[in-house]
Amino acid sequence: MSAADAVTNDAVTTDPATTDPERAPGEHGVGGPAGEAHVEELRAETAEAVHRHVVVAVDGPAGSGKSSVSRASAQALGFDYQDTGAAYRAFAWHALETDVDLDDADAIVAALPSFRYVIGIDSAHASSVTVDGVDVTDEIRTPRVTTAVSHVAKVPEVRRFMVDLFRRIIASTDKPGIVTEGRDITTVVAPDAQVRILLTATEAARMARRSAEVTGQSAEETARQLSTRDRLDSKVVDFMTAAPGVSTVDSTHLDFDQTVQAVVELVRASTPIS
Repeated sequence: MSAADAVTNDAVTTDPATTDPERAPGEHGVGGPAGEAHVEELRAETAEAVHRHVVVAVDGPAGSGKSSVSRASAQALGFDYQDTGAAYRAFAWHALETDVDLDDADAIVAALPSFRYVIGIDSAHASSVTVDGVDVTDEIRTPRVTTAVSHVAKVPEVRRFMVDLFRRIIASTDKPGIVTEGRDITTVVAPDAQVRILLTATEAARMARRSAEVTGQSAEETARQLSTRDRLDSKVVDFMTAAPGVSTVDSTHLDFDQTVQAVVELVRASTPIS
């Protein structure tokens, strides 16, 4: 199958009180939730960013290749890249490190104000992630954190907090565009994005890819966790069905380079970039 056939139709924070002058260029972060009063303002900032930059929103289930494909596509296009899944993983790590009861939604929400998160978004470099000044780039990919992610991601207050964070980063990019990937991106975080993509694949293909990505566990355990993640996340968001206006890229029978090509071609065909 060709790439075309698979397609069916920097340092900143928005809160001056949390600005960190020691952050490196291309790093973005946030300290504590902004509050409900800022939701509409941030939504407006994201809509305005669509006019200043090209915003590419990529959604899809776990193991579909969202992160690696989105980063490579962003690099090919000269865009920034935001891995939103890293924020959920980082918050899960934060909750574990502070002994939060993951079965207690109120306790999870209470941990949000102390969550200090910074991520690099330059697509030319691996995204470094720090929480409270601790580099957790590798730690958030371990089975311990992977198991905890759905516990925090299913809490509505956490998802609202993350939407706030993701919109701040989209609005603050200084590149010609930004590729933002993760759950809810095409419908909730950036519904005004010029290009919205659902990247998907069969369950078998996704399990094989996730098994190669996650370290320290068997293929059987990886498959079990992915199935559990799909089941839990499906209670919060429909991640397998493209919303109106969202193009589907099915990577089941594409290799990595072909999938990147499909995304890049779709962006170039939909926007006035060369």
